[in-house]
Amino acid sequence: MNYLISVTLLWAFSFSLIGVYLAGQVDSYFAVLTRVVLACLVFLPFLRWRGLRPGLIGRLMALGGTQLGIMYLFYYHSFLLLSVPEVLIFTIFTPLYVTALYDLQQRRFNPGFLWAALLAVAGAAIIRYDGLTQNYLLGFLVVQGANLCFAIGQVGYKVVMAREPQAPAHHHIFGWFYLGALAVAVPAWLLLGKPQYPTTQLQWGILLWLGAGASGLGYFLWNKGATLVSSGTLAVMNNALIPAGLLVNLLIWNKGTDLTRLALGGAVIAASLWFCRTPSQSRR
Repeated sequence: MNYLISVTLLWAFSFSLIGVYLAGQVDSYFAVLTRVVLACLVFLPFLRWRGLRPGLIGRLMALGGTQLGIMYLFYYHSFLLLSVPEVLIFTIFTPLYVTALYDLQQRRFNPGFLWAALLAVAGAAIIRYDGLTQNYLLGFLVVQGANLCFAIGQVGYKVVMAREPQAPAHHHIFGWFYLGALAVAVPAWLLLGKPQYPTTQLQWGILLWLGAGASGLGYFLWNKGATLVSSGTLAVMNNALIPAGLLVNLLIWNKGTDLTRLALGGAVIAASLWFCRTPSQSRR
């Protein structure tokens, strides 16, 4: 749980940095490629390949390519179809995918965790709902593709590590995760990228931090944390970033935020997290 909370705070700052200093100023595909390359460099010194089954390496690369690579392709394309508030509200369905995918993997159904995920969705909707435009169906589907990819990555890593008979230390194998993402990011940049690069030291510094910190350390800690909590807690924590990100944006950049909706939605998400952690739910 501590891993997920730490990453939530880490990504809450990252959201504002991207929105203020990079969005519309630096090519998004170049930003994604830079982040993945830096994340790879962080974990390459720890990478282990001897003694690992080829199947495990393949699964880790596939999960990395899905959770980081393909997810980012969907996510950045969604901004061409939707307004920012619409993108944000459509991302709130990720907890449902996490719960459904995990139950499918385990061949079981946990209604308590599903209700907790629905409660988290409701809390995020209270915070972020700003109305929708009429022509949003395609954009909605694109964002759901991003949500599904992110859910597949974290649930898949949780399941793979649980089923590995003698799982190595996380930091010894997570480099394969980023190499899988790199296999997607490189061709995406070559095919879709534009020559729009950082022009200031501040932008380069933010990319460095996002790559080594938010992407490198962040995804490692998030996926490691996913292996230590229930699927319900993992699902709810996917929406905890919304109030955290808005609060950081308000305190540092003084952007207008409805504090009443923020407090109410945050309380609903907190209630859903508490619901996941009650002993009766754990036993069920």
